[in-house]
Amino acid sequence: MDGVIVDSEIWWDEVRSTFAAAHARTWTAADQAAVMGANSPGWARIMRERLELDISETAIERAIVDGVADRYRREGAPLIDGAIDAIRRIAATLPVAIASSSHAEVIEEALAATGLGDVFRVVVSSDEVAHGKPAPDVYLEAARRLGISPAACLVVEDSYNGVRAGAAAGMFVVLVPNRSVPPAHGTSELADLVLDRLADLDPGRIDPVGHRSVAGGGSGPVAGGPAPAAGGSG
Repeated sequence: MDGVIVDSEIWWDEVRSTFAAAHARTWTAADQAAVMGANSPGWARIMRERLELDISETAIERAIVDGVADRYRREGAPLIDGAIDAIRRIAATLPVAIASSSHAEVIEEALAATGLGDVFRVVVSSDEVAHGKPAPDVYLEAARRLGISPAACLVVEDSYNGVRAGAAAGMFVVLVPNRSVPPAHGTSELADLVLDRLADLDPGRIDPVGHRSVAGGGSGPVAGGPAPAAGGSG
């Protein structure tokens, strides 16, 4: 979701920076990279450790989630050009899901702000599974709820850990790099396909069956029948 459907990665960074400053700490680019893809308990723990805070992880999580959710309520969704139309186009013929590292409250605010609440058949937060990205748990759970084999699913991601998670789930992974918060070096090599925009995605031209193995690299085939999509981010 974050960085693919909505350009909200920068919001998370800004909210964390403000939180750190309020506690006489500095939030760095390295700190931001460390929390990318982690679920809420995971990034709250990382923040507490990296900032050396004498505050509970629950309190940290609550402060950041409230800060991001409030941005949605005050400012609406920070849209990515063409993303909403692309999702509606794809969802008209294929089952789609969100598999996001965001907290459920933030996902709810984002879907309300984008008007996409009725589009996704399944919505899964990494907080609902044992391990956040780069573990495959959230994508496997999305596929299970869709009733679709992971090998027949297509993932859209914008981050290094997200691409790793989709690959570990055995899914066809499309990387759409976010311009505000670009993925880490080497992310493109892990994806099956790299696109400039979500609007350029045509699942009907991609055959996920027989794509490169999880341990492999490079681009997979871009021809064949349509595949159900289990897309997400963050």
